[in-house]
Amino acid sequence: MKRILKMIGTTIILLPVLGIGFLYFKFPNAEPAPEISAGSSPERLQRGKYLANHVSACMDCHSIRDWSKFSGPLIPETMGEGGEVFDQKLGFPGSFIAPNITPSALDRWTDGEILRAISSGINKEGNPLFPVMPHPAYGQMDQEDLISIVAYLRSLDPIEKKNPNSKSDFPFNLILRTIPNPAKFGKLPDRQDKVAYGKYLFIAAACTECHTKQDKGKPIAGMELAGGFEFPLGNGTKVISANITPDKETGLGNWTEAQFIKKFKSMELPKYKPHSIKEGEFQTIMPWTMYAGMTEEDLAAMFAYLQTVPAIQNKITN
Repeated sequence: MKRILKMIGTTIILLPVLGIGFLYFKFPNAEPAPEISAGSSPERLQRGKYLANHVSACMDCHSIRDWSKFSGPLIPETMGEGGEVFDQKLGFPGSFIAPNITPSALDRWTDGEILRAISSGINKEGNPLFPVMPHPAYGQMDQEDLISIVAYLRSLDPIEKKNPNSKSDFPFNLILRTIPNPAKFGKLPDRQDKVAYGKYLFIAAACTECHTKQDKGKPIAGMELAGGFEFPLGNGTKVISANITPDKETGLGNWTEAQFIKKFKSMELPKYKPHSIKEGEFQTIMPWTMYAGMTEEDLAAMFAYLQTVPAIQNKITN
């Protein structure tokens, strides 16, 4: 009997150890980094610059934003140096710090390793990346678009800056290992198919990440794009994301295409001069000055797609 009890006790002790070992052995679900060469053709660099700055907005998190101004415009000389912190104060299960993505930090990375990190959420060492960089969305983009982003990152001015490593809280450090998956690349739709093209841009911009309320890190079913995601700000206040469904009372149902485009284009640099924000004044984390750089054609397509999603009534008050 004592022997049986001892065996049971040993099993109880070993089970968590074996479970943790399984997670580390089995996950993340990684594929070898592809062997690609992004090159530096003018067409690729132009496309990559447009996507990284105005659609997928990579530079949003991987640069320093001036939060003394409305919408936190980027400080130009920090482009790509990283350092933005997403931690417990903002509701994250750990402290996640945007890394340096200038050539000085990526000089030992292959183009394929950079592509895999963006599209699958796995770094050079094979470790998982927290999806504050929305790799599940980026992994649905056209591979050629992502390769263009890689080419653009290679063209940035190198900045010698070492940022702290990200750290996940327990037990999320184990859960995080199960999130990355191999990319399922899509195809860039024909621009004439306005809704399909708009949906592609919408996914590439990862709008769902901020405009859908979450519970314990998971989107709440039935509230897709209805807003309500809360972002605590450093001054003790918070901003709540808007309802962007076509609901006529609480969303974009009464907006016109022209109004939608004008809203973005009104904050396009350098014509727009972000105003200073004083203590207690309304602020937003929405990088308006970045998305404002999208073409009117692309904004119109995105609006067309938004008119096709389910309308959800959800009044947002900031």
